[in-house]
Amino acid sequence: MLYHLLYPLADEFSIFNVLRYISFRFGAAVFTSLILAFVFGKPIINYMREKQKNGQPIREDGPERHIVEKAGTPTMGGVLILFSGLLSTLLWADLGNKYVWTLLGVMAGFGLIGFWDDYNKVTRRHHGGVSARARLLLETLIAGIAVWSIISIVTATNDGNTELATSVALPFLKDMLIDLGPVYLLFGTFVIVGTSNAVNLTDGLDGLAIVPVMIAMGSFGIIAYVVGRVDFTEYLQLPYAPGTGELAVFIGAILGSGLGFLWWNAPPAMIFMGDTGSLSLGAALGAIAVAVKHEIVLVIVGGLFVLEAVSVFVQVISFKLTGKRVFRMAPIHHHYEKKGWAEPTIVIRFWIIAVILAMIGLSTLKLR
Repeated sequence: MLYHLLYPLADEFSIFNVLRYISFRFGAAVFTSLILAFVFGKPIINYMREKQKNGQPIREDGPERHIVEKAGTPTMGGVLILFSGLLSTLLWADLGNKYVWTLLGVMAGFGLIGFWDDYNKVTRRHHGGVSARARLLLETLIAGIAVWSIISIVTATNDGNTELATSVALPFLKDMLIDLGPVYLLFGTFVIVGTSNAVNLTDGLDGLAIVPVMIAMGSFGIIAYVVGRVDFTEYLQLPYAPGTGELAVFIGAILGSGLGFLWWNAPPAMIFMGDTGSLSLGAALGAIAVAVKHEIVLVIVGGLFVLEAVSVFVQVISFKLTGKRVFRMAPIHHHYEKKGWAEPTIVIRFWIIAVILAMIGLSTLKLR
């Protein structure tokens, strides 16, 4: 909005010329969403606390200390992330960019699903929420529309050539693309839905999900900026994706809102992000990976989320087949709680793992 209002005035007021730079608008988006999260954080927390007299329902089979320490803490803190992040994006991004609108739609859509789930949990006083089948159906629908939109955008920017739009790039290999054809629609949908639910599973301790999400988002901010510039892609021998550089502004807005939310979510948390935040953040991350053609790299950068999801899958399969559990409790961060690790120890060590994986993921840009 501000980009469209102020940049046309650059001929008369040279100061507005800075708006042409994605790097400037990235910084402005970070700062704006951060301030919004600081200003509106306390009122939102107070409102949620008033409406949720007993806070978020705690799993009865979860770690015992959660019942004592986390009972009564309100949820739906993802509303703060969505409000500050989406508003900042609308203020600073080029709204003529179709990638931006696709990401806004994904984040808002998954945020609504998460809000519905959180609302059911709070009103029914049960951690179950919306049925898994209904939630998965809606997630698949939104993700499918988003992938179709991205395919259309990439095809349009490549003179109707659909090869890049439906291809998957392999990291560490020069110009190696595998064209999946129509199957790519299913693949991209799986990436978005899978990432969304993996982040949701990770969100079990104060600050555990939001920081790795910001680390992954920051990594993909760099990737989006690089693949959106023809000079960088030629030098690094990466697939060129025109227009994706603008996603860095969207990512900046999410980084700022994430930092602002962390202020209120730091141990002991004053509010939980809930499914409203975790589903929307994960879906946005998956959609960005699809847009910049780095879906495989997401498995590396978001390896922590993959680990959490795999731990649940292994636990369920093992119990159904053998009647035995591999972990004391899944997702895996609860396993370490059961082993007696302190919550800050688990959280900080998982943050370190997220940083290491992000560095490995970013190295794929050069190591080819």
